Amino acid sequence: MNRIIVDKKEVYPSKILCIGRNYTEHIAELNNETPDEMVLFIKPNSSISSNLIFPKAYNSCHYEAEISFLISNNKIEAVAFGLDLTLREVQSKLKSKGLPWERAKSFDNSSVFSEFKPFDGDINHLQIQLFINDELKQDGNVSMMINKPNEIIKEINSFLSFEDGDILMSGTPKGVGEFKVGDKFLGKILYKNEVLIEKEFIVS
Repeated sequence: MNRIIVDKKEVYPSKILCIGRNYTEHIAELNNETPDEMVLFIKPNSSISSNLIFPKAYNSCHYEAEISFLISNNKIEAVAFGLDLTLREVQSKLKSKGLPWERAKSFDNSSVFSEFKPFDGDINHLQIQLFINDELKQDGNVSMMINKPNEIIKEINSFLSFEDGDILMSGTPKGVGEFKVGDKFLGKILYKNEVLIEKEFIVS
């Protein structure tokens, strides 16, 4: 199984729970409709990576930066910077046919994480930033989310269980787009405007 690092220790998540369309401006940039209920999907352990690897079988791939949480006892235990890589052209084709998104979302190395840092503060003060080649591309915070993390956890628990060590990815703000091999990513998680996590990735 693939692992993440939490406070210098190895953890092996069974799955990643994700919410789509959780920032109003991101919904608008993709010309999607605002959903009546949470758009939830699962990514497998095999999608987890600590390296940012371009899927070589495809010509195009999008980045989506997300505040990511480690869940234990159905509560947030730690936070990380995460990237939900998306094959947008594949996803659009699947959506047009009313088919599931796994081919576009759940491929190997499509869930990229920094180390997770234990967190017991007020999640409403968390913010995410993504710089690509030193240019700010994404900037969002919990207050901008349509569904807040604890609401998402409660909704997920209405139909499936979190195993200890599972991950919640809480959606992406506006600014998603394509990337290429050699790009330099700098991801940040801020708490009360102070940098809590900072991680650089070079796309291979």
